[in-house]
Amino acid sequence: MLILTIKQGKEKSLLDGDPWIYLSTIERVDGKFHEKMKSGATCLVRSSKSEFLARAAWSPKSQIRARVWTFDETEAVDHAMFKRRIHAALAKRLPLITKPDVKLGKPQLLINAEEDQLPGLVVEYHAIQQGFLACQFQAAGVDAWKVAIVKTLIAETGCGNVYEHTDYLVRKGEGLPGGSGVLAGDAPPANLSSLL
Repeated sequence: MLILTIKQGKEKSLLDGDPWIYLSTIERVDGKFHEKMKSGATCLVRSSKSEFLARAAWSPKSQIRARVWTFDETEAVDHAMFKRRIHAALAKRLPLITKPDVKLGKPQLLINAEEDQLPGLVVEYHAIQQGFLACQFQAAGVDAWKVAIVKTLIAETGCGNVYEHTDYLVRKGEGLPGGSGVLAGDAPPANLSSLL
């Protein structure tokens, strides 16, 4: 596992709960070469005194080098964590609004990135035809867990149509490829893309 050591005096933002770790705050990165190059890998974040600070998702090409998953040393970053967090986020915003707002074409926000402890993940529900979940994977960590996230979203919402909407510039800044497309179910109707 990668170990990020934060420069002395730069851990204050993490201790205050800030989930972003910038390149300028990192003293060193320990681990094997292939781990250092693996976008989205889970890393252990420590202070200059080797004290646990967090577990985070590594992003080797971004100025935000890591995004915190958890400040709890006992919490593992695994499928169960994603299920818990997606369930908690959806519990605040469900049920799905199945009647489309034809006039405004407004989607229903289901997951809002850091607010829901899922850095870089934005999910909206569009009540068009049989319904579509539009997902943005804007950070390396959520991109690495995409399959688990999509399966959980389908199970939790009952909506089997999942579409990835890409903000090309954001993903480029993360060192991730662009491109939008169907992740599960049917392709969205043509008028959905005009709403994204």
